[in-house]
Amino acid sequence: MPIVVERIEGTPPYWSNCYLVRADAGSAAAVAVDPGGEARDVLAALAAAGLRVEGILVTHADVDHVAAVAELARATGAEVFAPAGEADALRRGTTRGGMRFTPYEPEHELSGGETIAVAGLEFEVVAVPGHSPGHLAFCAAGELFSGDLLFAGSVGRTDLEGGDFGALLDSVSGLLARFGPAATVYPGHGEPTTLAAELAHNPFLAKLREA
Repeated sequence: MPIVVERIEGTPPYWSNCYLVRADAGSAAAVAVDPGGEARDVLAALAAAGLRVEGILVTHADVDHVAAVAELARATGAEVFAPAGEADALRRGTTRGGMRFTPYEPEHELSGGETIAVAGLEFEVVAVPGHSPGHLAFCAAGELFSGDLLFAGSVGRTDLEGGDFGALLDSVSGLLARFGPAATVYPGHGEPTTLAAELAHNPFLAKLREA
């Protein structure tokens, strides 16, 4: 039975995606991935569906992916799983661009290579630097939560501190090798896609098509 993924689109100007992920349609336990909009929107969605958050996964510590982490964690009691390389930003409440958000001390720091079990789901944790140095992706049952690494028709910007386009391409190539082209991608912004569709058509991945 496939996992269940609900997308909550954030507010302007970022329109970032938060995802509520469940093991199946009958489960009330959920994982929140990248709550970067308004915590009240996530809490309202949980209440409307009769769900409870048992874990919060963070792909990277840009403000549009972590702004609601502290409030959501404190409202639900859910533990936070964050990239070890970006945990200091979460603790400080300051992004690499100097934007402010409510700080939070994550309960768990991840570097990639781990498998974590939460809310009846198992997530493979993968280091995917490129958009940011400590960026992580999470994969459960072939469903890949890519943060700002890869979008439908685009990729994450690499002109901010710590960005590296070559590393980003290597990270996408690694996801293809590990999970295969059929993997669904739930990006940090925009609509879901697949690794196959992006390899075939994404203009930023031209070098991977030449390999």
